Amino acid sequence: MENSTQLKKLDFILSELMRRYQERVPDVSIICNALEKQKSVDSAESVIKNDHIAFRAMGVPNLGIASMEKIFLHYGYEKKEYLNFPEKKLNAYWYHPPLPHYPRVFISELRVHELSEKAQEIIHKYTKDITVDPIENINLDDEKSVDSFLHSGLWAIPSIEDYNILQQETEYGSWVIYNRYYLNHFTISVHDLPQFENLEAFNQWLETLGIKLNDAGGKIKVSPDGLLRQSSTVAQMIEATFLGNQTKMIPGSYVEFAERLVLPEFAHLPKNEIKREHRRDGFEAKNADKIFESTFSSQTNK
Repeated sequence: MENSTQLKKLDFILSELMRRYQERVPDVSIICNALEKQKSVDSAESVIKNDHIAFRAMGVPNLGIASMEKIFLHYGYEKKEYLNFPEKKLNAYWYHPPLPHYPRVFISELRVHELSEKAQEIIHKYTKDITVDPIENINLDDEKSVDSFLHSGLWAIPSIEDYNILQQETEYGSWVIYNRYYLNHFTISVHDLPQFENLEAFNQWLETLGIKLNDAGGKIKVSPDGLLRQSSTVAQMIEATFLGNQTKMIPGSYVEFAERLVLPEFAHLPKNEIKREHRRDGFEAKNADKIFESTFSSQTNK
């Protein structure tokens, strides 16, 4: 496949992910519309750069990171550092894009084998029939098949009872058992917004719009080197329909914001010469650990 053809297919996959996600997360439109009303901005699309997108998965045979990463590796992404979240029982990797204007990809998975027997039993009840990696059954060169896969359920809709039991032990797990591979969040690159001096100023502006921010570990999560600064909205609640048509309001997806500062060795560069490669790259487990809590009841119940 020609590289330009491959990139066009990647464009389609990413745009369809964002289209559906935006329909489900009203905060995205609120923020974009407010940015467009500012005199210095022609359109939100002209200034909003997507730092990264994130997916959650179940760490069970034939699923999880080892399965899902195949899509992005196929489209030219490069697997980077491993991140460990002991308390939340999660693994994660991030993936570097084929070209700088594409978002990084962050994929995490629940270490199901570390959960209680009851929680494992519930998760395996829904995933045990997946006996081969489902990625093996789709043509990765067919962008429409990939899009359909990312928006289809791989297992049955859970019962509200199973959801509630999982939620008591692992809110990450309960999120995945209902939402499956639905896009967990996209991330606005704050350092690319010329009208905001820093993440503090951006967050203050968000709050004037009525946007609720995740304050786990503070509203701004800062890496030990001080060069990666992140914040996020609290996940918006959605009406979920469970087995037997029972309904319940549960957390859906959210929006993240990242400020990547210029690396010390490039501090001498004029502002107009600074590119993505001159800024702090990668991720930080300490930051991400608190960003995960954007879907937790400790935030959504406030």
